Amino acid sequence: MNIRILLAACASIAAFSLLSSIGCTTTGGRSADPETRRQNIDAGVDQALAQLKREVPNSVPLIASAKGVLVFPSVLSGGFVVGGAHGQGALRKEGKPAGYFSITAISVGLLIGAQSKAVYILFMTDDALARFEASNGWAAGADASVALITVGASAAVDTQTAQRPILGYVLTNGGLMANLSLDGTRIVRLDL
Repeated sequence: MNIRILLAACASIAAFSLLSSIGCTTTGGRSADPETRRQNIDAGVDQALAQLKREVPNSVPLIASAKGVLVFPSVLSGGFVVGGAHGQGALRKEGKPAGYFSITAISVGLLIGAQSKAVYILFMTDDALARFEASNGWAAGADASVALITVGASAAVDTQTAQRPILGYVLTNGGLMANLSLDGTRIVRLDL
């Protein structure tokens, strides 16, 4: 193996570890009691949903009609050649918390730097939500396809996209992200 690739991979893993430890402090840290962690995650989810509704008004009717909305308010990602992302969030059903989850992704490619983004996954059918809740670790792309709504036409949702069982948004400080995939992203339930 080329020594430069090995060093880049080690640097990426170290950077991701640092990002993950920083990210955990925004949700009360791993050592915080479960009630405090739930409250911190819920507050972040409330803020992230308000931001999505404000910045993407077309999301409001979709959120209202979704059977469940999974929100990760702060998914920290970073790397150099090899990268990763991690965050914590909550599933909302009828506007109320229905479980807490972590999201993790690893990627390889031309990566450099770090960023934070909010990830929203809308389960539009009872079947899609039931499959997610019954899973023991759910992977986007493997367990189900997520139709991402991206920049363009004010993030308008066409009829074909609106009929998909699972929809998603990814929002950064710069707005909705384009040319992104959640495939390979793994979501597991937190014991809170």
